[in-house]
Amino acid sequence: MYLVSAYASKARLVLGQQAVEGKSNEITAIPKLLDMLDIEGAVITIDAMGCQKEIAKKIVEGKADYVLALKGNHGQLHEDVQLWLDTEWKKGRLTIFETIEKDHGRIETRRYALSDQIDWLEQKKEWVKLKTVGVVESIRETGDKISIERRYYLNSIEGLSKFSDTVRAHWSIENQQHGVLDVQFGEDANRSRKDHSAENLAVIRRASLNLLRHSEDSKRSLRKRQLRAALNDDYRWTTLTGSTST
Repeated sequence: MYLVSAYASKARLVLGQQAVEGKSNEITAIPKLLDMLDIEGAVITIDAMGCQKEIAKKIVEGKADYVLALKGNHGQLHEDVQLWLDTEWKKGRLTIFETIEKDHGRIETRRYALSDQIDWLEQKKEWVKLKTVGVVESIRETGDKISIERRYYLNSIEGLSKFSDTVRAHWSIENQQHGVLDVQFGEDANRSRKDHSAENLAVIRRASLNLLRHSEDSKRSLRKRQLRAALNDDYRWTTLTGSTST
């Protein structure tokens, strides 16, 4: 079973999930998930699968903004945006914002650029509220190995700082939600399949993650909080309700 999750990066909360139907894909699940949420004032980020005109329209109708990853599945649109940004970058006509992160022997440099000069883009009118196109160049150095990748985006937001912050926040879902659910809760190893058991257990795991992460016992690691909640009735009650048991 595949699930699409909504994750609030600043609050570090899983807001909701939607199962992908057996003969469908994320494109049909994302609008259903958006219908569950009050997204007014938010910036919604979605991977390339969700880079769809109707999804962008739905986000704007919900009074929110979008940053959508654009890949080769959009053919000419992707080629046009890529060519424009790469050319502007090469000619030095884009402001570049750079970050450098070091972790476990790996150095990753990310360079962000944004362009609001998109009146030439024929497909602009097809994407509601499209204001900018952006690019992120990732340079990963591990020992003697160096890899370079560029990602492209369609955005209804403006401002390089906001764009870079939003893209970095999107990547947090991998280690703050997916990684934790796998390592701490064993989600990937779970083999429940009967009826709605897989989806129901996924709801419980995400609710548990929210409760443990935002408990008052913030000095302990998430693993220790999880173990203590399993063994101590009073601690579990306080984690569930926020109040001391009587």
